[in-house]
Amino acid sequence: MKKAYLYIITGAALWGTISWYVKNLYSFGFTPMEVVILRAWSTALLLFLYLLFFFRNKLKLKSLKDIRYFLGTGILSITFFNFCLFTAIELSTIPVATALLYTAPAFVMILSFLFFKEPITKGKLMALLTTLIGTCLVVEVIPFNLNAVSLSAIIFGIGAGFGYSLYSIFSKFALRKYSSLSITTYTFIIAAIALSPLFPYKEKWELLMYPEVIFYTLGLGFLPTAFAYIIYTHGLNHTEASKASILSTVEPVVATLIGILIFQETFSIIQSIGMACILGAVLFIQLNNQPKAVNLLRKTGTS
Repeated sequence: MKKAYLYIITGAALWGTISWYVKNLYSFGFTPMEVVILRAWSTALLLFLYLLFFFRNKLKLKSLKDIRYFLGTGILSITFFNFCLFTAIELSTIPVATALLYTAPAFVMILSFLFFKEPITKGKLMALLTTLIGTCLVVEVIPFNLNAVSLSAIIFGIGAGFGYSLYSIFSKFALRKYSSLSITTYTFIIAAIALSPLFPYKEKWELLMYPEVIFYTLGLGFLPTAFAYIIYTHGLNHTEASKASILSTVEPVVATLIGILIFQETFSIIQSIGMACILGAVLFIQLNNQPKAVNLLRKTGTS
């Protein structure tokens, strides 16, 4: 196996472990928004130090006006997407939340048409329909089991997919002047600064001193975010984007296995078929005429 493939698979697999850190932080009494803040700060710190020591030139802003790009990626995308995803995990299960998150490429397709006039072909419409069917199967609207997943979980799960898609839209403007690594670093720095006033330091300060909380917080910022993004990007630089797109679909598989095997969450055959439909649509969109937009989703990790 080429080393580049191994880097991409490893990075994507690490993204899939996000839910493990999130669930464990929940057990200490942190809310979804508080976990978002912890992730933002730990990731911002780690990426800033990485660039400071190895790629200091990537920390330079070409213009103060460019902060507007990172306000979009950091607040409207990363903050919103993480909050919705972590809430969906809390309200439903890891497999369901992950499947709904992967509706993001469908949103990218629609938003790219609205903002960049990218054409919507018959193939893209077919992928959109497949995503819709897959989503209905995952939340079990089909076969009409309306109580299987709560409406709130569905709304937050789809909201996560929409927020995830916004990252590619805002990043497309920023990529004209900055590297993807610079964009991700400034994205988390802006998110961390903007969210800081929302953290209940007085009530949760003692919790932040627990060794386990420090471990899960730094782990969340390091392995499934900063490190995963760095090695994925390194692998992407040495292989084709389309192949990377295929390899990166290991992420929802890992997330689903963690939910089922570690947290004993259920995921029916019908829901598995739904996830397969969503991932099939994702692969189709990535391989057909949208490599640039969809690959920007690879992130933030952005799970």
